[in-house]
Amino acid sequence: MTDLGLKGRAALVTGASRNIGRAIALALAEAGASIAIIARSDKDAAEAVAREVEAFGVKAKVLIGDVASEADAARLVSEAASALGRLDILVNNAAIRREAPVEELSYKDWRDVISVTLDGAFLMSRAAIPHLRAGGSGAIINIGGLTAYTGAVNRVHVVSAKAGLDGMTKALAQELSPDGITVNLVSPGMIETNREHTKAGDPTHHKTTRTLVGRRGTPEEVAAAVAYLASMQARFTTGQTLHINGGAFLP
Repeated sequence: MTDLGLKGRAALVTGASRNIGRAIALALAEAGASIAIIARSDKDAAEAVAREVEAFGVKAKVLIGDVASEADAARLVSEAASALGRLDILVNNAAIRREAPVEELSYKDWRDVISVTLDGAFLMSRAAIPHLRAGGSGAIINIGGLTAYTGAVNRVHVVSAKAGLDGMTKALAQELSPDGITVNLVSPGMIETNREHTKAGDPTHHKTTRTLVGRRGTPEEVAAAVAYLASMQARFTTGQTLHINGGAFLP
């Protein structure tokens, strides 16, 4: 990998125990950053990722907690910064992606998705800002989604949460620029991931959406975009959305 200027820096990645989150953690580790791997409950999977991270010769710290909890978010950031000695990069990847027709969608299901995806990104960002500011060149990268821009059936809660991340990214980019903190969003679409843990098949919109390149993307292709936005080479990039979807959506 090209030198991205991440050696000696530290990153916290939420939802890092599998799929895109795991790939992001490994890409940042390969570029030289130490990684705090955040998972909600699957400690075994998170520790497996930690071993992969450490194989790159950098430090890994596994932390278990709920990003939607104000107390947990503050604890996770504090413990990550303490364990790694600093915090330069925050990747808000944790999300819930359930499907249900709107008339069958309970308020609890709505809140579950919004709280993890949108509230969690807010709580983690707010807690991380003092640490990111201290380094003078911090970066927040939010992980959005294709359907925030196209819509999707049976996903009003997911679409709303991801669309909210887009707005939050733009607002934070403006507010945090004086502190030397960039804020950007990576929006994956049509990515091949393992969904066994969700007990659900492919999202409904995958059956009708096609890419221009004739295949689905990989978590590693999303992770490469995140690594660039976290790098010292991207200090002139803030408030932007980077679409990684093989041409399935052309903004």
